[in-house]
Amino acid sequence: MLDIHFIRENAEIVKAGAAKKRIEADIDRLVAVDDERKRLTQELETKRAEQNRRSGEIQRAEGAEKERLLEAMRQLKAGMAESEEKLKEVMGEWQRLMLSVPNVPDMSVPEGESDEDNQEVKRWGEPTRFDFKPKSHVELMVAAGLADFERGAKVAGFRGYFLKGDAVLLSNAVWQLALKHWGAKGLEPMLVPSLVRREAFMGTGYLPQGEEDLYKTQDGEYLAGTGEVATMGYYMNEVVPTAELPVKFLAFSPCFRREAGAHSKDVKGLIRVHEFFKWEQVVLCRALHDESVRMHEEINRNTEEFIELLKIPYHTVVNCGGDLGLGQVKKYDIELWVPGEGKYREISSASYFHDFQTRRLNIRYRDEDGSLKFAHSLNSTAIPTPRILVSIIENYQQEDGTIRVPEALVPYVGKEVIGRSA
Repeated sequence: MLDIHFIRENAEIVKAGAAKKRIEADIDRLVAVDDERKRLTQELETKRAEQNRRSGEIQRAEGAEKERLLEAMRQLKAGMAESEEKLKEVMGEWQRLMLSVPNVPDMSVPEGESDEDNQEVKRWGEPTRFDFKPKSHVELMVAAGLADFERGAKVAGFRGYFLKGDAVLLSNAVWQLALKHWGAKGLEPMLVPSLVRREAFMGTGYLPQGEEDLYKTQDGEYLAGTGEVATMGYYMNEVVPTAELPVKFLAFSPCFRREAGAHSKDVKGLIRVHEFFKWEQVVLCRALHDESVRMHEEINRNTEEFIELLKIPYHTVVNCGGDLGLGQVKKYDIELWVPGEGKYREISSASYFHDFQTRRLNIRYRDEDGSLKFAHSLNSTAIPTPRILVSIIENYQQEDGTIRVPEALVPYVGKEVIGRSA
C-alpha cells in the first residue's frame, strides 16, 4: 500500500505507474474520497469536542437550563451518529480504493503488455544438444518409474502426481543442496505455515486481487502459494530491531495454487501443478532505495549461482510493466532450458517492493534518528520442486532412458545415474 500523502502529492506519477503496469486504479476518485474522509473526520472531532464541553455545562446546570442542555446533547449525539455512519461508508470505499493502487515501477522497468515483452539481460550456458531425439520429462519419468500421473489424477484430481523412487531422492537432494548453498549466503532457514490468515495475504498483496487462485478453508484461512506470505507475517505489527537488519530468511513450505485461468496450459507433467514445495528467499532491509536495489541483485544472483551448480543452461529476464504484480517495483525471472520443448521455462522470480508490503503489515524499525520507518521487503524463489526436476531430467537424459545426476547432487542422491533403461 502506498502512503496516501505520497499518492496525493504525486498523483500523476502514480497514474503513470498504474498505466505502465496495465492496472486500473481511479486515483482521482481516491483523492476525492480522501477529501471527504478528512472532512468527516474533522467534523466528528469538532462534535466530540462540543460534546465534552456540553457535558461540563450539564453537570453545573440545574432545572430548566439543565433540561435544555440535555435536549441539545441528544440532538448533538444524533448528528454524531449520522456523521459516524457516513464516515464508515466513506472509509470502506477509501480502503477499497487504496488497496487497488499499485506500487510505482522503477524507471528501468521496460514497457510491455505481458511476459512476451520481458527482456533478456543475461544468458548462461548453451542449450543442451543431443545426438538422439530427446524426450519430455513425462515420457522419461513414466518409463523409468519415477512418476505416476494417472494415479495422481485419480487420487488428487487434475494435475495430481506421485513422485516415486529415485525422483524422491532427487527432490530431497535439491533441498539438501539448497540448505547448504543458501546457508553459506547467511540466510536463516525456516519451516513456515502454508495455512495462513487473511491478514498476511492482504499485507503481501495477494488479496483481494488474487483470491481466485487461492484455496480457502471454511474457517477463513487460505493455503499459500508461496512461503513469502507466512514469512512476511512473521514480523507483522512489530518493530524489528535495527541491529538485525537486513533480515534474511530461507523459508520452506508446501505450496498450493489453483492455477486459475491456466486450464489449457501445461496440462501434463510437473510444470504447472496445484501442490508443490518451494524454498523462498525473504528479506527485510532499511528503507533505502539503493539498499533494496543491491539486495534485489543479490538474491537473484543467489538463485543463478544455484542453477550454475546444477549446470543447467538458463537466461534471466527483466519483467516488463505489464508483467509486474500490484506491489512489485521491479522483478527478474530466471528461466531454465527445457530440451523437450526447445525453450526456456521460468524457475524463479525475484522482486522488491519498497515499503508496499510492510506498510500494509505494519512492519517497522527505528532509524538512527529515533524515528519509526517502514522497512523495505524483497523476495525471490530459491528453488521449487518438483518443477526443477523437469529441467534436470530433460537436460541430463541419456539415450537409454536413464538420467545422469548433476555432479553437485550426487553426494545427496548417492548414485550417478537414476531411472531404468526404457
